[in-house]
Amino acid sequence: MRPNKRGELIRKALDLFYGNGFHATGMDLVAAETGVSKTSIYKHFRSKEELILAVLKLRDEDFRTWLYGRMEARADTPRGQLEALFDVLQEWFEQPGFQGCMFIKASAEYQSPDDPINLQSAEHKQVLQAHFAHLAAGAGARDPDALARQLMVLKEGAIVLAALTHSSAPARDARTAAAALIDQAIS
Repeated sequence: MRPNKRGELIRKALDLFYGNGFHATGMDLVAAETGVSKTSIYKHFRSKEELILAVLKLRDEDFRTWLYGRMEARADTPRGQLEALFDVLQEWFEQPGFQGCMFIKASAEYQSPDDPINLQSAEHKQVLQAHFAHLAAGAGARDPDALARQLMVLKEGAIVLAALTHSSAPARDARTAAAALIDQAIS
């Protein structure tokens, strides 16, 4: 399989796993929907779980590039970017096809703390939190790590509620709470 064909397979598998879930999406469906035979898929991915890890890696890269880029487009200061996080989440929640966070879903389906899929999902969240801590430090927060953890709680809660309620309102509510936390952490 050529590298661009492999990438195309991973991207199509991402859409399938996001829309249907990981356990509910069998390799027969992946083969049928991607047009790649199961034999070819298994030449490049020894298991379904290995394909899922590749999908999560792609989703992590795509999501962080999009999220950070949109935050930077909305604000040019670290503090402004932290607040803009929730405006960007609202944009995401309002996109057609929004079905929550792929990493939350993956960790729910692969719950063992030492499962590679669970670990990769947790790493995605840790990288985001580290970025928020960096911004919090740049904004002058007394305890950037604590503020980043608090913003992660708001972010993750907003994602879950937006998926459950099919509404973007949780982003607005989380933004209001985040603004209060940011004011408290920086004043």
